[in-house]
Amino acid sequence: MTSPVSLFPFGEYWWFYAGFLVFVCLLLAVDLGVFHRRAHTVAIREAATWTAIWVALAMAFLGGFYAFMRYRFAHDPRLVAIPGFDPAFHAHRAALEFLAGYVVEYSLSVDNIFVFVVVLNYFAVPTRLQHRVLFFGILGALVFRGIFIALGAMLLRFEWVILGFGVFLIYTGFQMMFADDKEVNPEGNRIIRLFRRVVPVTEELHGHKFFLKKDGRLNATPLFIALLFLELTDIVFAVDSVPAIFALTREPLIVFTSNIFAILGLRNLYFLLRGAIDKFYMLKYGLGIVLMFVGAKMTFLNRLYGGHFPITLSLGIIVGVIAAAIVLSLAFPKKEGQPQKADE
Repeated sequence: MTSPVSLFPFGEYWWFYAGFLVFVCLLLAVDLGVFHRRAHTVAIREAATWTAIWVALAMAFLGGFYAFMRYRFAHDPRLVAIPGFDPAFHAHRAALEFLAGYVVEYSLSVDNIFVFVVVLNYFAVPTRLQHRVLFFGILGALVFRGIFIALGAMLLRFEWVILGFGVFLIYTGFQMMFADDKEVNPEGNRIIRLFRRVVPVTEELHGHKFFLKKDGRLNATPLFIALLFLELTDIVFAVDSVPAIFALTREPLIVFTSNIFAILGLRNLYFLLRGAIDKFYMLKYGLGIVLMFVGAKMTFLNRLYGGHFPITLSLGIIVGVIAAAIVLSLAFPKKEGQPQKADE
């Protein structure tokens, strides 16, 4: 049964957004200020531990969110007044929508990781400084994702926008599967070139500094250029990932929280997979199929199922396709060489 009204109107749930952002800021402060206060190379074991921690935090949040929704929906006069409204059913479906959105965003992040590897190698960022670059990259991503999600929530009120996003996702999925891999060239980016005209950039790194004064003038370092390019790249990826999650749920609160939790775990996923990212070459086909599927949901599948394609089936398809792509990548390994790591 589909609710005719928003389950989480911003006017009533602004405090939840605010509390969630405070919680995220506290997590990031502890991450950088306590566990990564001193620059160091993140080993695979540390990355695996933190990856598990971030996933566990997301699942713990999901459990608490589910309990909160069951209680809130049962005591919300606005929802209780809707004939046939079932608090338990809607809480369960919203929880599965969060999980599906989290899986989709986390999976699409693998493309980001490939770009991370290329860009950080391109600028010869030492491994001990890579966590710092990615940390501030995540902060920027949180801001841009929030903006994209707010815009998406407003635009998706119009039926033609929903159809347009659906067609775009189908096209993007097809392109991801069959288009040739494009070479990443940070120096060829127009915004990077424009920035270099306005702000001088040093030839070499200066430790962990993004900026420094040289001859009385502010200079950027290659570390900041790497950060700037990663931010620009994330904006491009957000164009795909945010509509993909909106195809699974129309609730901005679920889109926002699932998206943010996936982004929070991206840094450690990078350190875990950076040496083996090329092994999962079949994943692009799996992600392409997932994008085409969620695009199909937006264009016609939801309508065929009375307005909402079953979220349980959606989650099963998404997880099954991604798992199959990973298994096939490992079962039939790619023969080409792996990308090299930046020097210590």
